[in-house]
Amino acid sequence: MEKFYTVVVRRRRLILLLFLLAAGACLVLKSLVRVNYDVNKYLPAETASTVSLEVLREEFPGGIPNARVMVTGVTIPEALKVKAELAAAPGVEAVTWLDDAADVTVPLSAMDTDTLENYYRDGAALFTVTVSEDGYVNAVAALRAIAGEHGAVTGGAASQADSATGTMDEVALIGAFGVAFALVVLALTTTSWLEPLLVLAGLGVAVFINAGTNLIFGEISFVTNASGSILQMAVSLDYSVFLLHRFDECRKERPGDSGAAMVEALCRSTTSILSSGLTTVIGFLALVLMRFGLGRDMGLALAKGVGISLATAFFFVPSLLLCTLPLSDKLRHRPLLPGMDGFGRLVRRVTAPLAVVFALAIVPAYLASNANDFYYGSGQMYGEQSVYGRDTAAIEAVFGKSDTYVLMVPGRDTATQARLSADLHGLEHVKSVVSYVDMAGAEVPLEYLDGETLALLMSDDYSRMVLSVDVPAEGEETFALVEQVRAAAEKYYPGAYYLAGSGVSTYDLMDTVTSDLAKVNLVAIGAVFLVLLAAMRSLWLPVLLVLSIETAIWLNLSVPYFAGTPIFYITYLIISSIQLGATVDYAILMTDRYRENRAVLPKREALAATVSGTAVSILTSGSVLAVVGLLMGYLSSNRLLAQLGLLLGRGTLFSLGIVLFVLPGLLSMTDALTLGRRDTWERHMNEKGERI
Repeated sequence: MEKFYTVVVRRRRLILLLFLLAAGACLVLKSLVRVNYDVNKYLPAETASTVSLEVLREEFPGGIPNARVMVTGVTIPEALKVKAELAAAPGVEAVTWLDDAADVTVPLSAMDTDTLENYYRDGAALFTVTVSEDGYVNAVAALRAIAGEHGAVTGGAASQADSATGTMDEVALIGAFGVAFALVVLALTTTSWLEPLLVLAGLGVAVFINAGTNLIFGEISFVTNASGSILQMAVSLDYSVFLLHRFDECRKERPGDSGAAMVEALCRSTTSILSSGLTTVIGFLALVLMRFGLGRDMGLALAKGVGISLATAFFFVPSLLLCTLPLSDKLRHRPLLPGMDGFGRLVRRVTAPLAVVFALAIVPAYLASNANDFYYGSGQMYGEQSVYGRDTAAIEAVFGKSDTYVLMVPGRDTATQARLSADLHGLEHVKSVVSYVDMAGAEVPLEYLDGETLALLMSDDYSRMVLSVDVPAEGEETFALVEQVRAAAEKYYPGAYYLAGSGVSTYDLMDTVTSDLAKVNLVAIGAVFLVLLAAMRSLWLPVLLVLSIETAIWLNLSVPYFAGTPIFYITYLIISSIQLGATVDYAILMTDRYRENRAVLPKREALAATVSGTAVSILTSGSVLAVVGLLMGYLSSNRLLAQLGLLLGRGTLFSLGIVLFVLPGLLSMTDALTLGRRDTWERHMNEKGERI
């Protein structure tokens, strides 16, 4: 190990150059990475709704309607002109309105009231629009321009367009605040004005390289794109901080030989940094096991990012520190933070009662964390304060909630289709059905319909039935309706029909992600346990550390339950692995330092010395992670990203509280199990030759 790091130190200028070239190249490559804003695309390929979409694309022109446009203050003739404008907008594949379901040349009083009010009410016209997947942003902008100041646009296309245009601006703002806060924290916890800039430079290089190398995936989700860089920076900060503090210690031991001091610092830091990094990587990689592809997308990108951050901490940051050492020494200053001895003594006094509170909270926190209400899809992604939320509320105030399902059944047996259509019309939440048998009648020969219209309703192998339903994209009513429509289709076409739509995909998404939870959590916990077992050579310590962080996770996830706030299930699933992987590092550092101090000090003194000696390092990394998460939570208009940030920030605070105030007491109370045989521990410490 020493020989390897000696080569690293000697080749520091070459290493700097290679990393900077890689970062520059990856900064260019980042623009080539495609971003996917549709979470439903991450459903498994074999999912019923995913298969249905593929069949729909193969059999019929256009896709499923994914936008609703309301234009106010128009007459029937004016609405027909607006329909033509909408159809001519860029990226628009199809527009459906009243004239597709009824004869608009007859007086309104002669029309079926339910059919009329689905499309035209109180001078407002509601159009159903199909937008091509590769043109959401431009198409939605055009739709909003046509709708006018008092109009509104909603639907999946509008949601994804808003995500594409607004998310990255917010991420840039969050990143700027996060970097500024990290600079302040690092300035307080280091002894040179240059060192905070060097640490952030190392993080920046790692973030740029990771963002550019995402090109190997071809495409990443907007969740990964928006949160990946911020999370990578926040969870990787402690690697460089640990090394920096260790380098300062080694320089005092080897004055005048900075190269040898860096080699020594790297040798002493390798085990602790690698253990911390490996547990974080495992936490992210556990997401790869999700059947829902968003987990794989985030897991691979974040695990790769942490791996790159580790490489940066071991190669780029040491090289940068050594090359800038003369300037860094000139900018030395006194420590800005007071000593932590008083804090260590405070923790020593409160650990016993807090340990009791911790023990009492475990079971209620676990039960509450598993009793939350959830959102499964993207229908609740934007609140009423956003443009999308206001438009959705405006349309629903006039026309109510609505979604569109497409049912495809085999063959051209119009008699059977007519019976199915009658059953569908009888379902409570089905407002209308557009199909061949509804428009022309089962008794009308197919050749009497013009080819263009027939192509929309029938292919060589399937007939298409378009259902307008008055339910939201998800919820109990929605899921019940999906089951009813599938049951009706199964009655006449057992195992041979296809059903697609936003609510249908959300139903399948619910089925998929709920089955992932136990698997992902068990693998993450088990893998982290094994890493800790190998690193600490103790059976008790991995149990204690994992239980401590898992309790922090349960406390974090119990807050929405007690507040009565539904949470996105995707966020609920992801945050467990992220919080475990990102904050178990603090528990590792605390435990290693306690075992070291306990080798030479009595229990109470060792406890206080451990807390005072680790508090700065833990708070440096933990405070940045918490603040970055909370910034994402309060600044992002995308509620899924906001919730992910809020849970990360709050979860980090719970982890910090348990690690700083509870874990030291638990280690002390279980001293015999924590240390094992002291002679074994001391021999182990001597063989490692390192102090955490």
